[in-house]
Amino acid sequence: MHGEFITSAKVLIVDDMATNRELAKTALCSAAYQIDEAENGQEALEKIKNNHYDVVLLDVLMPDIDGLDVCKILRQEADFALLPIIMVTSLESPDDVIRGMSAGATDYVQKPYFPAELVSRVNAAVRHKRIIDRLDDIETAFFTLARIIEAKDAHQNGPYDRLAHLSLVFAQNLKLTYQQIDALCRGSILHDIGKLGIPDHILLKSSQLNESEWEIMKQHVIIGEQLCKPFKALQDTVDIIKYHHEAWDGSGYPEGLSGKNIPLLARIFQVVDIYDALSSKRPYKEAFSEETTIKILKEESKKGLRDAKLVKEFIALLKAEPKLFQMPKESITLSKSCELTEKVMKLGISSWYQKIINSS
Repeated sequence: MHGEFITSAKVLIVDDMATNRELAKTALCSAAYQIDEAENGQEALEKIKNNHYDVVLLDVLMPDIDGLDVCKILRQEADFALLPIIMVTSLESPDDVIRGMSAGATDYVQKPYFPAELVSRVNAAVRHKRIIDRLDDIETAFFTLARIIEAKDAHQNGPYDRLAHLSLVFAQNLKLTYQQIDALCRGSILHDIGKLGIPDHILLKSSQLNESEWEIMKQHVIIGEQLCKPFKALQDTVDIIKYHHEAWDGSGYPEGLSGKNIPLLARIFQVVDIYDALSSKRPYKEAFSEETTIKILKEESKKGLRDAKLVKEFIALLKAEPKLFQMPKESITLSKSCELTEKVMKLGISSWYQKIINSS
């Protein structure tokens, strides 16, 4: 099984000297990798952008675009932010190693090297890449499931892309950390994922829910928490999923939290979510004007339902920078989620979700 784990890996060897590429190929042949080559930085960039590689062995000293510049260019693109890049060089100074790692290299091999050392480092990089790919597949599947909820539920406050954009704008204005902003954008897509567990006759009901139906509907935040909590990549998003229906005065659900006991990210998302629901057209209502939307936000704040300070900051930003609230042409969310939607629809939600859990 261990051999199967690495055999399918694809490695790109980048070096302007054919003899060096041949040495690396010879060292890696025992591991039965799929080997590809590039003889300069430009060719390497083109191949990486048009192929799927598990590891790149990158020589530092090359004409035109050297290895450091290639690494920097790749790290600027989200698709290659986690691609394992092993620098291979004859440079010996500690400063050279620091420069390589600062450029985004994940490892460093100094020439001349023992073949076993190169194989060992590539093996480690491949295993790391496999873990990252697996986590990415799980997260993408969750985003896809959220998209299905978005498409089914006429009463939800999406589109989720717009919620993610509004959250990003507000979070940046509040000067939140990158981790908090990322969690808010994810939460904008995943906040209602627990509705997977709500029966369709309740979720899709066109009339007002009765008391017993409403109690069932409120369970979607608990279901969503249970779905996402096992995954480390979603830990910072769980609070948004669970607590986005709490109220500042303690009248919300599921736990009746009040004030600052409600997690900050959940309070921030509430303001965004309510603004979007008011200002957007729905099957059951027309879009309210900005004036009416702001009036309702202020009223909810005065009643003690929302964090008054956050509402005030949101309204101030809306008035000062209205253009920021316009959706960009390109979605900021995970584009790969669309690629899985057809598979999910064919398998059925329950079967696909069980497949995710079994693989984790």
